[in-house]
Amino acid sequence: MGFALLVPLPLQSRKISLSRLKSLNERENKNQIMAKVDDTTKRFWNKAIVSFLKYYPVRIKNVGLEQEVARRIVWDFKDGKAYEEVAQMTAKHLKDMFGDRVKDIVFSCVPASTTEKNELRYKNFSARVCELSGAVDGYQHVSITGERLAVHEHRKDKEKTVSKVKIIDFDEAFFKGKDVLCFDDILTTGNSWATYGSQLEQLGANIVGGFFLGKTTYKII
Repeated sequence: MGFALLVPLPLQSRKISLSRLKSLNERENKNQIMAKVDDTTKRFWNKAIVSFLKYYPVRIKNVGLEQEVARRIVWDFKDGKAYEEVAQMTAKHLKDMFGDRVKDIVFSCVPASTTEKNELRYKNFSARVCELSGAVDGYQHVSITGERLAVHEHRKDKEKTVSKVKIIDFDEAFFKGKDVLCFDDILTTGNSWATYGSQLEQLGANIVGGFFLGKTTYKII
């Protein structure tokens, strides 16, 4: 592997405009994300991806009303509140994407971090999406068992904590040979979706794409 020799520039050449500095910071954020992406995740980024909202993490300050509303929708959904609007959006996109074939598509949500959160967030939501769209509800065919470590970003500050969360178990016979559309609340690196989807692929499922309520965004346009 080669290396680059960094040579200090003359003082007058070091001046960087604020817009240029902002661009460099955004590129650094993107590079940090991509550095965490493995080959499986890269492969999943090439699948069909639909995100409904732009989600701005709490560390992004001075967001406008539109961004605040989107952020609140995501938070409320995570808390199991007001899922009807999200179910309507999801069902519409399912029918638009697959048409009459939607009846053969299994709708499967990437499990939340605990059994309680998963049921609160996805049980009624998944059932409603499938009721509206005609897709097959995969919720009952995934259960959460065991524990793993997860990193959580707090909403009100930049602090992160590490905690034990559940791992998932699948109904192998159900998923084998099925076309599966995955759903997750937030898309950032795509690691969670790719990990979940690749496990389903190992069971013989075909992952046709991923829907996401919000896609993490760092630039306000």
